[in-house]
Amino acid sequence: MSGSHGERLLAIARDAIRAGPDAVVPEWSEPWLRERAATFVTLRIEEELRGCIGSIEAVRMLGDDVFSNARAAAYRDPRFPPVSPSEFPSLAVEVSVLSARSPMGALSEDEALSQLRPGIDGIVLEYEGRRATFLPQVWETLPDPLDFLCHLRMKADLPQRFWHPRLQLSRYTVEKYL
Repeated sequence: MSGSHGERLLAIARDAIRAGPDAVVPEWSEPWLRERAATFVTLRIEEELRGCIGSIEAVRMLGDDVFSNARAAAYRDPRFPPVSPSEFPSLAVEVSVLSARSPMGALSEDEALSQLRPGIDGIVLEYEGRRATFLPQVWETLPDPLDFLCHLRMKADLPQRFWHPRLQLSRYTVEKYL
């Protein structure tokens, strides 16, 4: 995507947050905003996480997904109270557009660790109805592949060093806009 597309996605996210938790998703005149895509919207205040919600699967139009995820990150992330209007001026917004996922096919933890690409891969972990993901940006705070994988398993409510033959990992990349 071009820089102008990124600017447009950031504007959509900011408009959604300003419009409030019950805002109606607008219609998109641009054809590229009507293509299906999976996105995450991450909010920060002074580098501290303030909300992050997203979609792993491309089931909605790009514009709808960004708008809906921005609203959810601001008003429905269960880890934080809703964003208040007084926070709007200091709110940093980041939009990540996810690529399609590809399975990793790791049969062991060591094999999974050898396949991880720090700073590049977003990872989805799935096991018996549990699912968790880390965006590639998480490598900035968890640069060690083993730590990254341990924290991802904990996010999925699994033990840190859990491994099972039915555990599935897949990877994706993102186009990130700040």
